Amino acid sequence: MEEMILILDCGSQYTQLIARRIRELNVYCEIHPYHADIALTQTVKGVIVSGSPFSVYDPQAPNPPLDKYRGKIPVLGVCYGAQFMAYHHGGKVQPSPTREYGRARLTCVDNENKLMQNVDVDTQVWMSHGDSITNLDGHFEILCSTADVKYAGYKIVGEETYGIQFHPEVHHSEQGRQMLKNFVVGICDCSQNWTPNSFIETSIQTLRSQLGNDKVILGISGGVDSSVAACLLDKAIGKNMTGIFVNNGLLRKNEFETVLTTYKETGLNVIGVDASQLFYQNLKGIDDPEQKRKIIGRTFITVFDRQAQKLKDVQWLAQGTIYPDVIESISVKGPSATIKSHHNVGGLPDYMKLKIVEPLRLLFKDEVRAIGKALGVPSVLLERHPFPGPGLGIRILGEVTEEKVRILQEVDAVFIDKLKETGWYEKTWQAGAMLLPVKTVGVMGDERTYENCVALRAVTSTDGMTADWVHLPYDLLASVSNAIINKVRGVNRVVYDISSKPPATIEWE
Repeated sequence: MEEMILILDCGSQYTQLIARRIRELNVYCEIHPYHADIALTQTVKGVIVSGSPFSVYDPQAPNPPLDKYRGKIPVLGVCYGAQFMAYHHGGKVQPSPTREYGRARLTCVDNENKLMQNVDVDTQVWMSHGDSITNLDGHFEILCSTADVKYAGYKIVGEETYGIQFHPEVHHSEQGRQMLKNFVVGICDCSQNWTPNSFIETSIQTLRSQLGNDKVILGISGGVDSSVAACLLDKAIGKNMTGIFVNNGLLRKNEFETVLTTYKETGLNVIGVDASQLFYQNLKGIDDPEQKRKIIGRTFITVFDRQAQKLKDVQWLAQGTIYPDVIESISVKGPSATIKSHHNVGGLPDYMKLKIVEPLRLLFKDEVRAIGKALGVPSVLLERHPFPGPGLGIRILGEVTEEKVRILQEVDAVFIDKLKETGWYEKTWQAGAMLLPVKTVGVMGDERTYENCVALRAVTSTDGMTADWVHLPYDLLASVSNAIINKVRGVNRVVYDISSKPPATIEWE
């Protein structure tokens, strides 16, 4: 069993970022709600208590059971976690005269303490709290301060228990990574041996033990998560894994054929099913975005189940669920009864009666790519931009028809090809085109036209939770616009979306 850092989530928007920073140190960690009953085993090397939107004085404030950990293994409280421990150990926490938010600099640092080794005076840290620790008694040692926050960091005397009132996990904390490394490696004594190759080796052993000689089906989409899951299962159980790749008629131009060919060249056992006409038929006359999503999901399940019925003795459904999906399905406020449906299969109907296996459920997206690279997954699959499960169905605003899909496929192909030709595809997290439900006047040659308008969207992001529009060069935008209007019959106007997320979403529907 891997050694582990346990992260108790008190509701901070940065909790996942703490986990990502620790994983970057090649140390395995898990996020659990603050109230989770996690057994203290030899594999748990330390505990981190996250921040929270609550004050320690709020009636509903998180109350993590730290008595089971403190004095036994190292504990680090971050922001609210630090205030919670100080408040419950004799210190004073009071509302700050002004909310302490943003950049601050450490004015003094105790470099003799393990947590602060190799941390410089005047280094920048990121504050985000409305309360502040205003007094600590003799049970505490002060580790660092800022001009406005005397007790920016502390240690409880006689314990390996620490608190810091800033966020070391965010980019703005210049030496935050060093502090986390000091805690995880220097104080918790983690060995930093959690690597892509070690994950693959352990996962293959686990999958073989779990699945035995059973048969597994997996809905694959050509995306990163399902492709890596398929390759990992192939390493573990070979031809006992069957991938089902459904063409819903809403994929990009030639995507069904090219992705299917790539899978087969990789040696994966994959079945391609072209159900385009069924999807078009079921979407006829539907213009509500939520209805379209539900119809696409239900139709996929029907096609997927129909194909699965043709295979004998299947006992497992594999899913490309990744760690953010798992975390988001669990409520910090209490046990959640709602489990998030996986984007590839849209939920598992009761009548399929299959057991679930999720080989990537411990990984973040960037880790999935690292695993895929170590497995030898082709770069054409690993480096693909994210693509929504409903495909072009939610990039065609209004009713979906086969002709509209054809137009948007051509527009999208021109846009993506231009990004690749100019090196902007690699600099962009996600890009695509939207077909708008309006027609505009134009002139081509000596004739007046009245044709479709398309919107281009390109964003930068790390996980899709927030995003900013890509500042593509004007010359590139002009070249793309000219190529689309000249090559794609039915389009006479191109616009570029310069909205960030929030407030706008990445997709338009």
